[in-house]
Amino acid sequence: MLAVRKHRHIVPLLLATAVAAGCSSNSHDAAPADGSGAPGDGSGDAYTLPPPPTGTGAEATAAPPAGVVAYVDDGATNVRTDPCHVTVDSNAGVRVLRGFLDIWRPSTLLVDAGVTLAASGACPAVTPATWSGIPGDATDGVVLNAAVHAANIGYVEAATQARTAAQELAAYLDDRRQKGYSVTDGLGPLTPVWLLGSQQATTIFAIAADANTVLHNDTGNNIGFGSATNPNLGLAVDFIAAMSGDGSTEPAKRFYKYARPWRWSTNVGVAQSLVPAESATPATDGGFLSGHAAEGWRDALAMAYLVPQRYQELIARALELGENRIIAGMHSPLDVIGGRIQATAVVAYNLSKPANVALAKPAFDQAQSWLRTRIGVADAVALEAFAHAAPLATDRFAAHDGNRATVRARLTYSFTPIASTTAPAVVPKGAEVLLETRLPYLTAAQRRVVLATTALASGYPVLDDEEGWGRLNLFAAADGYGAFGGDVTVAMDAAQGGFSATDAWRNDIAGPGKLTKRGTGRLRCGSSSPASCMAGSRPSPSTASAR
Repeated sequence: MLAVRKHRHIVPLLLATAVAAGCSSNSHDAAPADGSGAPGDGSGDAYTLPPPPTGTGAEATAAPPAGVVAYVDDGATNVRTDPCHVTVDSNAGVRVLRGFLDIWRPSTLLVDAGVTLAASGACPAVTPATWSGIPGDATDGVVLNAAVHAANIGYVEAATQARTAAQELAAYLDDRRQKGYSVTDGLGPLTPVWLLGSQQATTIFAIAADANTVLHNDTGNNIGFGSATNPNLGLAVDFIAAMSGDGSTEPAKRFYKYARPWRWSTNVGVAQSLVPAESATPATDGGFLSGHAAEGWRDALAMAYLVPQRYQELIARALELGENRIIAGMHSPLDVIGGRIQATAVVAYNLSKPANVALAKPAFDQAQSWLRTRIGVADAVALEAFAHAAPLATDRFAAHDGNRATVRARLTYSFTPIASTTAPAVVPKGAEVLLETRLPYLTAAQRRVVLATTALASGYPVLDDEEGWGRLNLFAAADGYGAFGGDVTVAMDAAQGGFSATDAWRNDIAGPGKLTKRGTGRLRCGSSSPASCMAGSRPSPSTASAR
C-alpha cells in the first residue's frame, strides 16, 4: 500500500520494504496506485513517489570518545572539600568546562578561592588564593582571547542598557525565586496540576516596593515535598532532588576565578531591584559559571524526564532563566553556557547511579498518573494533546518553531567560532539516558546517534569539551534524527502508549541511510520543508508535496 498524507508538515517516508509507505499510514489515507491524486480531499493533485532508498547496509553508531574520563563515572569528584580534587584533571565539574581555559587563564589553576584544606595522603594542602575578585588588579587572571571576552561582556552591556520594565520583573523573579519553582511554568497548561501535587510554593510574586534597598528571599518550597510526606508526587520530587547530587557549581567558580560582568564594566547595569543581591565579597563571588542557570537546567531536565510531553518547552524555560541572569546584569553568556554544560553532565551522572535508576520508573509512572488523573485524560497520548492545547497568549512556549530558534541562539549566543566548525560530534558516555522517556521506542545506541546528528557545530567558545557535553542540543534531539548516516529501524508498539504509540520527527533529515518503520505505533515526519524527514535520497518539492 502506498500511503501519502497531505497535511502540513507530514511528507512521504520511504521504508525499506518492497513498497514505500508513509510514516502514519492508514487505509483511508492511501493514494491511488497510479499516483493520480490524494484520497478523500477531491483535489486531484498528482504525486510522483520517488523510488525506495537503497540504504547503507548498516546502522550508524556514536561511541563515547576514547581515552577520556567519563563524567558519569567521575562526577563524585566535583567537590571543594578534598585536596585530591582541586585541579582541572582531578575534578569533574571543573574539567567539563576546560574549554574556558582557551578564553581565560585564572591566577591559579586550583579550586582555591576562599578555600583552605589540609593535606591528605599524597595530596598537598590548599591555601586560599590571593585573588581579590577585582578585574585587572595584580591578583587577577589573564584574558587569553580578547575578542571573545569583549563580546561576552559587551552582550551584557547591551542587554542591561536596553532592559525593559517587563524584563526586569522577569529577571527579578528568576533571581529571587527558588529555581525549581521558577522553571515549573515550562509545563504550560500542566503547571497548576503539577504544583498541586508537588506542593511547591513561592513567596515572591512581584518586585517589592523596597526591593532597591532590601533583599527579599523566597521562603516557599523549591521543588516540593518528597515521598516521606507526599503521596501525590513525592517520588517525582525525590527524583528531581536526586538529579542535583554532586552538582555544586562552587568548585568550578573557585577554580576559574572570573569576575561577574558588573565588576568587569561600569556599562553593565545591574537591575536596581537586584542591587541588594550584589555580593560584598568578590574574592568568593566568581561569575563563571552561573549557579542559578545550572540549578534551573538540572531541575528542568529532571522534570522533562518525568513529563516528556513538555520536554522542549522545559528546555526553553531553563535557557530563558539563563538569559534572565544576563538581563539582570549578574552573569555573562559564557557564565550561563558553563552552567548549562555542567548541569547536563550532572543530570546524566545522577541518572547513571543505581539508586536513581531504580527510582526513575516509579517516579515517571507517578508523575504521568497524577497528571492524567487530575486533568481527566485517558492516556499519555491525550496528555500530550492537553499539554499543547493552550494558545501562545497563555503559554509563552506554545510556538515550537519560535522556541527552536530561540534555543539555538541561546546555546551559542552567536559567538564567533574560535576553532574548526567541522569537527565530528562526539557523544558523552551515558548521555543517551537524557532522551530515555522522550524517545522510548529507540534503543540506547539509537539515542546516541540522535544526539550526534543533532549536535551543534564545533568551534564555539567553551562548547568543545572532550566528552561532547557542550555541543548537545537536546531540543533538536527531541525532534528525532538529524541525519541518517546509516540505516535506521524503528519498532513502535502502540500498546506501550505515549510516544511509543504516536510521535513526530520534525528535523530535516539528510544522509544516505534508510528508515524501516515497524510495529503498531504511528510516526509522523516533517518540518516546514516539503522534502524534509526523508529516508534515502530526498525528492524535490515537485515530486513530494506537503500541504
